[in-house]
Amino acid sequence: MGRGSNKKRKHAQYAQDGPNGDSNIGVGATIAHLRGELTADQRSDEHKPDSEEWTTVGRGGKKQKKTNYPSLGYSDMHKLHTSVNINHLQALVLYCLADATSPQFVSVRHHGMVKKAVVLLVPGLEKGMFDGSIQIDPPKETSVKSSAPYNGANGSVVSSRESEKAVATELEANGYNIKPPPKSPDEYLPTPLSPEKLPKPLKPLADIFSHLWPVKAPGDEKYGKVHSPLHAMLNSAITKTHEEKQEDKQIKGPKPAREGKNWANKRTLITKFLSSAEELEENDYILHPASFTTLAEKEVGIQRRTKNKQTTDDGWLDTVVDRLEDGVAKDEDIEKGSVTDGRSILAIDCEMCIVEGGEMALTRISLVEWDGNVLLDEFVKPDKPIIDYLTPYSGITPTKLENVTTNLKDIQDRLLKEITPKHILIGHSLNSDLMALRLTHPFIIDTSMLYPHPRGPPMKSSLKWLAQKYLGREIQKGHGTQGHDSVEDARACLDLVQIKCERGPQWGTSEATVESIFKRLKRTPRAGSLNNASNEGKTGAIVDQGAPERNFGSMATYCIGCPDDAGVVAGVKRAVLGDEDGSYIPGGGVDFTWARFQELAAFCGWWNDNRRAVSDHTPQDSHLISTDYVSTALAEAVTKTVNRIQAVRDFLPPCTLLVVYSGTGDPRELARLQEMQRTFKREYAVKKWDELSVKWTDTEDQALKMACRKAREGLGFVTIT
Repeated sequence: MGRGSNKKRKHAQYAQDGPNGDSNIGVGATIAHLRGELTADQRSDEHKPDSEEWTTVGRGGKKQKKTNYPSLGYSDMHKLHTSVNINHLQALVLYCLADATSPQFVSVRHHGMVKKAVVLLVPGLEKGMFDGSIQIDPPKETSVKSSAPYNGANGSVVSSRESEKAVATELEANGYNIKPPPKSPDEYLPTPLSPEKLPKPLKPLADIFSHLWPVKAPGDEKYGKVHSPLHAMLNSAITKTHEEKQEDKQIKGPKPAREGKNWANKRTLITKFLSSAEELEENDYILHPASFTTLAEKEVGIQRRTKNKQTTDDGWLDTVVDRLEDGVAKDEDIEKGSVTDGRSILAIDCEMCIVEGGEMALTRISLVEWDGNVLLDEFVKPDKPIIDYLTPYSGITPTKLENVTTNLKDIQDRLLKEITPKHILIGHSLNSDLMALRLTHPFIIDTSMLYPHPRGPPMKSSLKWLAQKYLGREIQKGHGTQGHDSVEDARACLDLVQIKCERGPQWGTSEATVESIFKRLKRTPRAGSLNNASNEGKTGAIVDQGAPERNFGSMATYCIGCPDDAGVVAGVKRAVLGDEDGSYIPGGGVDFTWARFQELAAFCGWWNDNRRAVSDHTPQDSHLISTDYVSTALAEAVTKTVNRIQAVRDFLPPCTLLVVYSGTGDPRELARLQEMQRTFKREYAVKKWDELSVKWTDTEDQALKMACRKAREGLGFVTIT
C-alpha cells in the first residue's frame, strides 16, 4: 500500500509539470518516469548533469530560464517499433497547438506553452548528404579531374546511384531477393548531429537541431506509389461515425460524396476554377503565349517550344488571345445570377490511335456546350498510317474511318473559328487532348486537377471514378469494339464542373474523410478567447511559390505567394511576426505557418522547372562536366537552402516549434520506372508481346518496389526555440 501510494503521489506531482495540471505526456516520458529517469530539463532544473538516460532533441538556443519552458526529448530506453512518418510530425504540431494526443516518438514537456509552430518542407535534402554517401563538400584542390554525367540542370552526380542500381540488377539476375532485411528498432531512432562529422554546407543545422530523424513518406510499395507529403502534413483525418462505417461497407466501388453535417453550398463563379500558368505547366500543358506575364518568360517559352517542335511551323496553333485580360467579360455581358461569369464554355474529349512512328494521333473529337448541346462530333483521319486503333479504349475501328476525309488541319481551322478569348475549355487530363489537337489555349479547367485525388498529387482520379462518386453515373462501360464515348465523357466533365460551381470550392476535395489542418486550428480557441468563439480560433498561413491560395491553401487564414525561396523566407517572417502596419497579417502574426523551399529540389533535378531556361550553374555547351564542378555547385545550392533555414530560425520568437522535413527521397528513378510501367500497360492491352517497345517482368517490378522504398526515405528535424 505504501509503495502504491507513493507511486500515485509521484504521478500526481509529475502531472503538475504540464500547464493547468495537464498530464498528456508522451509514451517516452511515461516510460522514463516509471523507471525513475529524468528528462534533460529535469536534470538541468535539479543540477544533475551526470544522468544520460534522456536526450534533448531541440537545441532551443533562445531558451529562457523558466521552469515551465517547453522542450522536446526522447529516451534511448524507448525503442520505436516503426519509423516516424509525416503524420507523426503533424501530430506533434497539433498536440502543441490544438487537440491531438501526445506523439509517441518524442516527449513534449510543457507543450501548452508552445505559442507558434513553423513547418518547412525542404525537398532535396537527403539522408545521404549527412552520412557521406552523397558528396556535397566542396572538392579539395587536385590536379586530377574526373568526369561524370550531368543530369540537365540538376547538378548532382548520379554515378553512385547508377552503381547501386547495377548491383541490384545483378542480384536480381542471379535470383537474389533484393528486399531489405527487417529493421531493428534502433534504425528508427534519430541520429545525433555533430558539427565535426557534417559536411561544411550542413554544419549550421547542428547549431539549430540536435538530431536528424528518419521520416518515411506516405506511399504504397506494392504498387510503387509515393503519396503527397503536402497532403500528409496539411490534412488530418476525420473520424467516421459507426453508422457511416457500416454504410460504406455495403457500397461497392467509389463511396458517394457526403455533404457533411455542417455542409453549406457556396455558389462559385466558374472563373474561380481556372488553372494558373504554374498549374498548367506542372501538369504537362503547352503554355499559350498569353499565359506568360513577362517578355523574358515568353522568350523562354518560345525557345522551349522550338526545341520540342511545337511551333506553328510544326503544325501547332495558338488560339487568338493576345492578353489574358481579353477573356474578361464586360459587366453588361454577364447574366445576373449566372455562374459562367459572361464566359463561353466548351467541354472537349478526344479519342486517339497510334500511327506510324509510335505517335498518338487524333481520330475523333467531341465538343459540348454549357447547356449540353453537342457543337461538334466528328471522326478524323490521321495523316500517317494507323498501326494500332486502340479500339478497347477509343472505340475506333477501320470501318468507322473508312470514308472519313476530315483531317487534323480541318479540325484546327474549325476550332480556331469557334474558340474566342471568352471561351473556357473543360476536359479531363485535357493536356493529352490538346496535344493530339496540337492546340494551345490559356483558359483551362481540368477535372483531374479540380477534383484532387484523395491521396494527393501526383495521383489523379479517373473520370469514370469521379462520375460514379459525384454524379452517381456509370460511364465508359463499353467493351470490345465499343470503347469510350467522347460525347459521354465530355458531358461528364461538364457536369462535374457545373456541380462544383453550385456546391463550392470544397466540394470534391477530401473534406469527407479528412479536413485541412488550418480548419482544425480554427476550431481551437486562442489563449484568452471567450466562449470558444469561432472568430477567435487559431490562425494559419501558407507560404509558397506561385499561387498557394489554391488547393491546400484554400482553407488557410492567409496565403503569401513568392517568386523564389528568398521570398519564402520573407513571407514566413511576415506570417510569424505580422506586418508592421497590419495591412494584411495583423501584428503578432499567425499561430501556424507552413512553407516550402523549392530551389534545391529543382537544382537536383527532382522535377522539371520549365520556367528556368538555363540555370545559372549549368554549362551550356557540355553534357559531361567534372565532378569537381558538380560538387561545388551542389555545395552552393545546399548552403543557400541551409542558410535560409537558419534565417527563419533566427527571427522566430521564443516558444516556437520548428519542424523541417524533406517530404521524400530522390524520386527520379521511381518516376522513370513508373513511366515505363505505364507505357507497358498501354501497349500490352493492344499489342503482342514481341511488338512491345518495353517489357515489364518481375525484375522491373522488383526494381520499382526498390525505387519506391528509396523515394520514401525522407528526413526531418524538430526543435523549440
